[in-house]
Amino acid sequence: MAGSNAYTDAAVAGVLDWEPELLVHVPSSHAAPLIRAFEQAGTPSVLANREEEAVGIAGGAALAGRRALIVMQDNGFGNALTALTTFAKAYHVGLPVLANTRGGLGEYNAMIHEFSAAVPALLTAAGIHHTPLGPHVSPEAWRVTTRDLCRTAAMTRRPMVALLDLLHPAIELRPEEAAR
Repeated sequence: MAGSNAYTDAAVAGVLDWEPELLVHVPSSHAAPLIRAFEQAGTPSVLANREEEAVGIAGGAALAGRRALIVMQDNGFGNALTALTTFAKAYHVGLPVLANTRGGLGEYNAMIHEFSAAVPALLTAAGIHHTPLGPHVSPEAWRVTTRDLCRTAAMTRRPMVALLDLLHPAIELRPEEAAR
């Protein structure tokens, strides 16, 4: 399981700057540090069984005026794309999504490479704004980007995605996490 590090901490801090009122997440050991950090910060959370369910729950909360976000894996866009395009986009639902990427450097699951490599192109084709975040930018840039992505999604009333490269070998664990 992935651990907390300067990048995940920065992403969480950026979202917390936006003051979320609800986290909807799909189970993922790689996103667990994000989910745990939001819960420890007091953000109420709901576990969704599938990504399209997460879009429905978070989207309903957003339509009711709550600041809601989704945490999921990028390979889940295969499930979520219809809900994002026919609900969130069509009904102008400001919905930030943090999706950990799969299939790049550090990926151990051979079957996931093909789908995850296509996710940015799928999001572009669907007209869903997405921003990649990896070790090519500083943790501080992760914080600013996640904060502004949340604010912009809410302000423009559209879904927006941050693609977090949490498995990249350059995203190192803290020493206390690596010792486990």
